[in-house]
Amino acid sequence: MKKILSAFVALAICTFGFSQQTDTTAPFRKNNNIPAFKILQGDSTWYTNAELPKNKPTVIIYFSPDCSHCQLTAKEFSDRMDKLRDITLIWTSYHTPKEIKDFAKAYQLDHYPNVKFGRDPAYALPVFFRVKFTPFMAIYNSKGKLVKTYDQGTDPDTILSVLANAKS
Repeated sequence: MKKILSAFVALAICTFGFSQQTDTTAPFRKNNNIPAFKILQGDSTWYTNAELPKNKPTVIIYFSPDCSHCQLTAKEFSDRMDKLRDITLIWTSYHTPKEIKDFAKAYQLDHYPNVKFGRDPAYALPVFFRVKFTPFMAIYNSKGKLVKTYDQGTDPDTILSVLANAKS
């Protein structure tokens, strides 16, 4: 009986200690700077956070090419690119570079210099943001500070409004 009680106490102490060490806060909630990332683009080159233009807002969009909400979002962005030219848009996914490239081409987003598409092979961004649904969006101001996230995406006009309000 003493052995069972001792084992139970030891297990309870270990479990309590482990649960006290587990931090469930998403990293983006602790660090409001644009995260480090490295995405593989369709032309086999890498694009990193270090290459982001200075003093321009950035929107990171984690998507899936076969997601109907992501497809609708891409169409909305394509239709509003005239208003989004001063915002860097980073579209990233876990899908293959070919699928991502085909998606960008289908929505005619592949020829805008402020739009980057790529695969995140390290899965760094979905871990940083704790992505649960696609599209996920994180909006950063021109200083690289997080303004707002959208767990299920949003439309271009909302992004423009959020960024306009972030300046004041």
